[in-house]
Amino acid sequence: MKPKKQQRVLAIDVGGSHVKVRVSGRKDVRQFVSGPKLTASQMVARVHQITGDWRYDVVSIGYPGVVIHGRIATEPHNMGGGWVGFDFRAAFARPTRLINDAAMQAIGSYDGGRMLYLGLGTGLGSAMIVDGMVESMELAHMIFKKGRTYEDYVGDLGRRRLGAKKWRHAVEQVVDQLRTALEADYVVIGGGNARKLKKLPKDARLGNNDFAFLGGFRMWRPGGIGRGARRVSAS
Repeated sequence: MKPKKQQRVLAIDVGGSHVKVRVSGRKDVRQFVSGPKLTASQMVARVHQITGDWRYDVVSIGYPGVVIHGRIATEPHNMGGGWVGFDFRAAFARPTRLINDAAMQAIGSYDGGRMLYLGLGTGLGSAMIVDGMVESMELAHMIFKKGRTYEDYVGDLGRRRLGAKKWRHAVEQVVDQLRTALEADYVVIGGGNARKLKKLPKDARLGNNDFAFLGGFRMWRPGGIGRGARRVSAS
Protein backbone atom coordinates (compact mmCIF):
# COMPACT_ATOMS: atom_id res chain seq x y z
CA MET A 1 0.00 0.00 0.00
CA LYS A 2 1.48 3.34 -1.05
CA PRO A 3 1.90 5.99 1.68
CA LYS A 4 -0.60 8.84 1.47
CA LYS A 5 0.82 11.82 -0.39
CA GLN A 6 1.32 14.85 1.86
CA GLN A 7 -0.83 17.75 0.71
CA ARG A 8 0.78 21.06 -0.12
CA VAL A 9 -0.54 24.05 1.78
CA LEU A 10 -0.59 27.62 0.50
CA ALA A 11 -0.41 29.90 3.56
CA ILE A 12 -1.52 33.51 3.08
CA ASP A 13 -0.66 36.08 5.75
CA VAL A 14 -2.85 39.14 5.15
CA GLY A 15 -1.46 42.27 6.81
CA GLY A 16 -2.28 45.95 6.79
CA SER A 17 0.87 46.79 4.82
CA HIS A 18 1.68 43.58 2.91
CA VAL A 19 0.20 40.24 1.93
CA LYS A 20 2.77 37.45 2.16
CA VAL A 21 2.47 33.94 0.79
CA ARG A 22 4.42 30.71 1.03
CA VAL A 23 3.70 27.10 0.09
CA SER A 24 4.77 24.13 2.20
CA GLY A 25 7.89 22.44 0.87
CA ARG A 26 9.36 25.72 -0.40
CA LYS A 27 11.44 28.30 1.45
CA ASP A 28 10.78 31.35 -0.70
CA VAL A 29 8.21 33.93 0.36
CA ARG A 30 6.40 36.19 -2.08
CA GLN A 31 4.53 39.34 -1.20
CA PHE A 32 2.77 42.45 -2.44
CA VAL A 33 1.64 45.73 -0.88
CA SER A 34 -1.86 45.65 0.61
CA GLY A 35 -2.79 49.10 1.95
CA PRO A 36 -6.06 50.74 3.04
CA LYS A 37 -8.03 50.04 -0.16
CA LEU A 38 -7.30 46.34 -0.75
CA THR A 39 -10.49 44.30 -1.21
CA ALA A 40 -10.89 40.54 -0.85
CA SER A 41 -11.24 39.98 -4.61
CA GLN A 42 -8.15 42.09 -5.30
CA MET A 43 -6.18 40.09 -2.74
CA VAL A 44 -7.14 36.80 -4.37
CA ALA A 45 -6.32 38.11 -7.87
CA ARG A 46 -2.85 39.27 -6.76
CA VAL A 47 -2.16 35.97 -4.99
CA HIS A 48 -3.05 34.11 -8.20
CA GLN A 49 -0.67 36.38 -10.11
CA ILE A 50 2.36 35.82 -7.90
CA THR A 51 1.80 32.08 -7.30
CA GLY A 52 0.98 31.04 -10.84
CA ASP A 53 3.96 28.67 -11.02
CA TRP A 54 3.27 27.06 -7.61
CA ARG A 55 1.32 23.87 -7.04
CA TYR A 56 -0.78 23.50 -3.90
CA ASP A 57 -3.75 21.47 -2.70
CA VAL A 58 -5.29 23.50 0.14
CA VAL A 59 -5.21 27.09 1.40
CA SER A 60 -4.82 28.71 4.85
CA ILE A 61 -5.60 32.42 5.26
CA GLY A 62 -4.65 34.56 8.25
CA TYR A 63 -7.06 37.52 8.25
CA PRO A 64 -6.59 40.76 10.28
CA GLY A 65 -10.05 40.84 11.79
CA VAL A 66 -12.73 38.82 13.51
CA VAL A 67 -13.16 35.24 12.26
CA ILE A 68 -15.93 33.14 13.83
CA HIS A 69 -16.35 29.44 13.00
CA GLY A 70 -14.05 29.82 10.02
CA ARG A 71 -15.92 32.79 8.53
CA ILE A 72 -15.02 36.48 8.44
CA ALA A 73 -17.38 38.35 10.76
CA THR A 74 -16.24 41.96 10.32
CA GLU A 75 -14.56 44.05 7.64
CA PRO A 76 -10.89 44.92 8.36
CA HIS A 77 -9.95 48.20 10.05
CA ASN A 78 -6.90 48.87 7.85
CA MET A 79 -7.95 47.67 4.38
CA GLY A 80 -10.77 47.90 1.86
CA GLY A 81 -14.13 46.09 1.94
CA GLY A 82 -15.76 43.03 0.45
CA TRP A 83 -14.30 40.51 2.91
CA VAL A 84 -17.41 39.47 4.82
CA GLY A 85 -19.21 36.72 2.91
CA PHE A 86 -16.49 36.36 0.26
CA ASP A 87 -16.23 32.76 -1.02
CA PHE A 88 -12.49 32.04 -0.79
CA ARG A 89 -12.94 28.33 -1.42
CA ALA A 90 -14.55 29.07 -4.80
CA ALA A 91 -12.01 31.80 -5.59
CA PHE A 92 -9.07 29.45 -5.03
CA ALA A 93 -10.94 26.34 -6.26
CA ARG A 94 -9.46 24.45 -3.31
CA PRO A 95 -10.40 23.65 0.30
CA THR A 96 -9.69 26.82 2.30
CA ARG A 97 -9.47 27.52 6.02
CA LEU A 98 -9.70 31.00 7.53
CA ILE A 99 -8.41 32.14 10.90
CA ASN A 100 -7.49 35.42 12.54
CA ASP A 101 -3.94 36.40 11.49
CA ALA A 102 -2.70 36.67 15.08
CA ALA A 103 -4.09 33.20 15.81
CA MET A 104 -2.24 31.79 12.78
CA GLN A 105 1.00 33.37 14.04
CA ALA A 106 0.26 32.01 17.50
CA ILE A 107 -0.21 28.47 16.20
CA GLY A 108 3.18 28.64 14.49
CA SER A 109 4.81 30.08 17.63
CA TYR A 110 3.29 27.68 20.13
CA ASP A 111 5.59 25.67 22.38
CA GLY A 112 3.13 24.25 24.91
CA GLY A 113 1.44 25.53 28.07
CA ARG A 114 -0.37 28.89 28.28
CA MET A 115 0.91 31.23 25.58
CA LEU A 116 -0.22 34.78 24.80
CA TYR A 117 0.62 36.08 21.34
CA LEU A 118 0.74 39.84 20.64
CA GLY A 119 1.40 41.13 17.14
CA LEU A 120 2.86 44.64 16.89
CA GLY A 121 2.11 45.73 13.36
CA THR A 122 -0.19 48.26 11.74
CA GLY A 123 -2.51 47.53 14.68
CA LEU A 124 -2.36 45.06 17.56
CA GLY A 125 -3.13 41.39 16.99
CA SER A 126 -3.77 39.03 19.88
CA ALA A 127 -4.44 35.36 20.49
CA MET A 128 -4.11 32.86 23.32
CA ILE A 129 -3.35 29.15 23.30
CA VAL A 130 -4.00 27.20 26.50
CA ASP A 131 -2.87 23.57 26.51
CA GLY A 132 -3.34 23.35 22.77
CA MET A 133 -6.69 25.19 22.56
CA VAL A 134 -6.53 28.27 20.32
CA GLU A 135 -8.62 31.37 20.95
CA SER A 136 -8.47 34.54 18.87
CA MET A 137 -8.94 37.71 20.90
CA GLU A 138 -9.89 41.29 20.07
CA LEU A 139 -7.87 43.14 22.71
CA ALA A 140 -6.73 45.90 20.35
CA HIS A 141 -9.81 48.11 20.73
CA MET A 142 -10.27 47.74 24.48
CA ILE A 143 -9.47 50.81 26.57
CA PHE A 144 -5.95 50.81 28.00
CA LYS A 145 -5.72 54.26 29.65
CA LYS A 146 -6.66 57.92 29.20
CA GLY A 147 -9.57 56.92 26.98
CA ARG A 148 -7.25 55.36 24.40
CA THR A 149 -7.12 51.72 23.36
CA TYR A 150 -4.28 49.22 23.52
CA GLU A 151 -3.83 49.67 19.77
CA ASP A 152 -3.68 53.46 20.18
CA TYR A 153 -0.60 52.98 22.34
CA VAL A 154 1.28 50.02 20.83
CA GLY A 155 0.09 49.97 17.21
CA ASP A 156 2.04 51.75 14.49
CA LEU A 157 0.16 55.03 14.88
CA GLY A 158 0.89 54.90 18.61
CA ARG A 159 4.58 54.39 17.91
CA ARG A 160 4.63 57.45 15.67
CA ARG A 161 2.61 59.54 18.12
CA LEU A 162 4.57 58.61 21.25
CA GLY A 163 8.07 58.34 19.83
CA ALA A 164 10.33 55.32 20.18
CA LYS A 165 11.15 55.57 23.90
CA LYS A 166 7.61 56.10 25.18
CA TRP A 167 6.28 53.49 22.75
CA ARG A 168 8.68 50.87 24.09
CA HIS A 169 7.61 51.72 27.62
CA ALA A 170 3.94 51.39 26.61
CA VAL A 171 4.65 47.96 25.07
CA GLU A 172 6.29 46.84 28.30
CA GLN A 173 3.28 48.02 30.32
CA VAL A 174 0.78 46.35 27.99
CA VAL A 175 2.65 43.03 27.92
CA ASP A 176 3.00 42.98 31.71
CA GLN A 177 -0.66 43.84 32.26
CA LEU A 178 -2.03 41.28 29.81
CA ARG A 179 0.39 38.52 30.84
CA THR A 180 -0.67 38.95 34.47
CA ALA A 181 -4.40 39.24 33.74
CA LEU A 182 -4.46 36.19 31.46
CA GLU A 183 -2.02 34.14 33.57
CA ALA A 184 0.18 33.37 30.58
CA ASP A 185 3.30 31.25 31.07
CA TYR A 186 5.02 33.24 28.35
CA VAL A 187 4.31 35.90 25.73
CA VAL A 188 5.39 35.79 22.09
CA ILE A 189 5.74 39.24 20.52
CA GLY A 190 5.57 39.24 16.75
CA GLY A 191 4.64 41.61 13.95
CA GLY A 192 6.68 44.05 11.92
CA ASN A 193 7.45 46.38 14.84
CA ALA A 194 8.56 43.72 17.31
CA ARG A 195 12.19 44.13 16.33
CA LYS A 196 12.04 47.83 17.19
CA LEU A 197 12.06 46.85 20.87
CA LYS A 198 15.50 47.24 22.45
CA LYS A 199 14.77 44.62 25.08
CA LEU A 200 11.95 42.19 25.65
CA PRO A 201 9.57 42.43 28.61
CA LYS A 202 9.62 39.79 31.35
CA ASP A 203 8.66 36.25 30.23
CA ALA A 204 8.47 37.37 26.59
CA ARG A 205 10.19 36.02 23.52
CA LEU A 206 10.51 37.42 20.01
CA GLY A 207 8.34 35.94 17.32
CA ASN A 208 9.21 35.45 13.68
CA ASN A 209 7.16 36.24 10.59
CA ASP A 210 7.86 32.73 9.31
CA PHE A 211 5.76 31.40 12.20
CA ALA A 212 2.64 32.65 10.41
CA PHE A 213 3.37 30.24 7.58
CA LEU A 214 4.17 27.41 10.00
CA GLY A 215 0.82 28.12 11.65
CA GLY A 216 -0.91 27.94 8.28
CA PHE A 217 0.75 24.59 7.56
CA ARG A 218 -0.14 23.23 11.02
CA MET A 219 -3.80 24.07 10.43
CA TRP A 220 -4.02 21.16 7.99
CA ARG A 221 -2.20 18.53 10.04
CA PRO A 222 -4.25 15.56 11.27
CA GLY A 223 -5.57 16.40 14.74
CA GLY A 224 -4.91 20.10 14.18
CA ILE A 225 -7.47 22.92 14.18
CA GLY A 226 -9.39 21.93 11.05
CA ARG A 227 -13.12 21.23 10.75
CA GLY A 228 -14.10 23.85 13.30
CA ALA A 229 -11.89 22.51 16.08
CA ARG A 230 -9.43 24.80 17.84
CA ARG A 231 -6.82 22.33 19.10
CA VAL A 232 -3.23 22.52 17.89
CA SER A 233 -0.08 20.58 18.68
CA ALA A 234 3.19 22.26 19.61
CA SER A 235 5.11 19.84 17.39
